[in-house]
Amino acid sequence: MMQSGGSMRVPWNDGLFIIAEAGVNHNGEISLAKELIDAAREAKADAVKFQTWKPGELTGKFAFKVNYLEQTTDSAETRYELSNRLALPFSVFEELKAYADTRGITFLSTPDGFESLDFLTNELAMPIIKIGSSEITHVQFLEAVGAKGRPTILSTGLSTLVEVEQAVAAVRKGGCVPLALLQCTSEYPAPDDEMNVRAMTTLAATFRLSSGLSDHSRGMEAAIAAVALGARIVEKHFTVDKSLQGPDHQASLDPDMLTAFVAALRNTEVVLGDGIKRPTASELRNMDG
Repeated sequence: MMQSGGSMRVPWNDGLFIIAEAGVNHNGEISLAKELIDAAREAKADAVKFQTWKPGELTGKFAFKVNYLEQTTDSAETRYELSNRLALPFSVFEELKAYADTRGITFLSTPDGFESLDFLTNELAMPIIKIGSSEITHVQFLEAVGAKGRPTILSTGLSTLVEVEQAVAAVRKGGCVPLALLQCTSEYPAPDDEMNVRAMTTLAATFRLSSGLSDHSRGMEAAIAAVALGARIVEKHFTVDKSLQGPDHQASLDPDMLTAFVAALRNTEVVLGDGIKRPTASELRNMDG
């Protein structure tokens, strides 16, 4: 997204950027997807994010289900069938983007293939590209992402520091774009003792890039800790109803929880202050008294 004067707006440079991750919690239904947009807007998140792919682009016919999918979906449904059922046509994303615009919230969606990447950036003019952890070793795809020339957020679940270095280099080879890295534990829900939020600061220091957290844990402690450690971006899954059938609903926040989550992170920013040690306004009044 270009502002007047040709400068590129990087939203996480202006303050904490909170992404409400709708993912596939629309269950393939447009009306439910719009409810998710409404819930994200009501919670005062900065952006609502979905996932975009064409059938066959994300998952091959012989792909297996990871453990959490085995536990949260019908055992008779294959990974390929699940992906096809949850894939929304490109035309639906056009409708959802337009709806998000009317609601005043930034629309994002993770592309899971080259066609989806082209559609989201060229047709929908999506202002920020968010890349999931599963693509971190897909060098050609990351180069194509960099070539789009817009702010990019890369999750780093499942990876080593060397693999992150290679991924950063691939994006940079495609084009020198504003890049941020998210610490992520790719499990749903992620165990608290595997969150390793401090790895976020390792990413920031190693690559001298903005960093944040893609939070798959059940609570909000990890995200609050991340903000306290300097996170510029936090992403969290949510749903309109945790009891719905689907792979991610149970591990997601409901609308009330999302509202509380966003408020807690905003207030964490406030209480951190500017770090300058001096008497505050209320303390000065006490001194005068």
